[in-house]
Amino acid sequence: MSADQDTKRPDEQLFQDLDADASASEVESLCMQCQNNGVTRLLLTRIPHFKSVILMAFECPHCGFKNNEVRSGEAMQETGHIHELRCTTKADLNRQIVRNNTASISIPEIEFTAPPASSSSLTTAEGLVSRFIEDLAADQEQRKEETPEVFQVIESILEKLRNSLTLPEEDGSETSPHAFTLVVDDPTGNSYVENLCAPNPDPKLTVRHYRRTRDQMIEMGYLNPDADDAQWTEKEKQLVGQKKQINMIEEMEAAKKVMKAVKEASEAKEILTFPANCSSCNAPCDTRMHMVNIPHFQEVIIMSTTCDKCGFKSNEVKCGGAISPKGRRITLKIEDSDDLSRDILKSETSSFSVPELELDMIAGTMGGRFTTVEGLLRQLHEELSGRVPFLEGDSAESGRREKFEHFLQRLEETADGKVLPFTIIVDDPMSHSYVQNLYAPDPDPNMVCEDYERTFEQNEDLGLNDINTENYEQIEPAQSK
Repeated sequence: MSADQDTKRPDEQLFQDLDADASASEVESLCMQCQNNGVTRLLLTRIPHFKSVILMAFECPHCGFKNNEVRSGEAMQETGHIHELRCTTKADLNRQIVRNNTASISIPEIEFTAPPASSSSLTTAEGLVSRFIEDLAADQEQRKEETPEVFQVIESILEKLRNSLTLPEEDGSETSPHAFTLVVDDPTGNSYVENLCAPNPDPKLTVRHYRRTRDQMIEMGYLNPDADDAQWTEKEKQLVGQKKQINMIEEMEAAKKVMKAVKEASEAKEILTFPANCSSCNAPCDTRMHMVNIPHFQEVIIMSTTCDKCGFKSNEVKCGGAISPKGRRITLKIEDSDDLSRDILKSETSSFSVPELELDMIAGTMGGRFTTVEGLLRQLHEELSGRVPFLEGDSAESGRREKFEHFLQRLEETADGKVLPFTIIVDDPMSHSYVQNLYAPDPDPNMVCEDYERTFEQNEDLGLNDINTENYEQIEPAQSK
């Protein structure tokens, strides 16, 4: 083996952290201005907001032409994302926005839509609108002479865009005539809009997920436009364009096979292992699965993933069993260190809140976790301190950063038991969450469990409105005709 091979690190990461030691790669490339060869410098790095990015800088020594670009290096997310931001004050205009080059921007109130850009950018809501004004106004003088009717239409849009930048300083101006909605639609799911209420939900910001269409896949280069529909199966079409009625026979048979394999491994005290991809660096890794029986509750499946390449670790809990006809809200008052040691299972469908800290985590945050109350608070602290966009780096506002750091300090003190008493609320519409009862089978004086009827919206989010539980054996023959 050669000396070069000895010094090469097989586990070296492609995207390195941005620091003084980071070095760029140089590639000779053609200058589009003078047709001579120039130099392109490439830096693959990880920075706040963008996660993994590719920084490109071109310079031609012959004609002096220079060009800089930022490209997203992130893998395409499982679903596309739509961010809807209601702008009513100056603070909303100052929100930071990561616009991926695949994202389109629209303002429904003035029927304005901007197509995907040629490059990604980190800007603000005001910066986006100002850029739109600049681009539209560039050729107005020429339009005024050649096509006066087009000039008038664009001038009307420009006036509305300029008025949208004159929002008041104070909040509570929802009735302002210039308030507007900014919609960022990114099929790759790699665009972001700053949450001013982090870590709590932002009342002015809504994020929706959707399945990409065939045209979007073709436009992004992930699907050959000349290929037949074999690459885009009928099942995928139904998932994109319309609600597909769930075949309970297929779903139940698939679930039974998985549960049988997991139970057999658990009875033999073995751990199932299957291949997966790291959610941080997308490198191949192993996910381990094991079934655990929680006393006075039900059986759950614990999954653990560890990436040997980047060191990322993830633990998640999946609940088995039937779907409960009602949701459950568990309220626990923490009074001493013994309460902090209670086991807690927070399913992926449950929300978690601590009123004393003004903490409210929506359903899906952190996925499913089986730990203790203290462990859940520490995991929450770790997630928030390292993964909340726009609260680190030079672009973060000092006031919001100090407020968030104070919140993290209070959260850490609460996990240490220095802030007592406090209350935790676990609200699970699927009733798959659990908090240990220290007095079981007798009632716990510090814990209140409330069962409630799910709303139509909750059933819709969980996909329960589309499940057919009667005569489903007749659906398959009808669909196959």
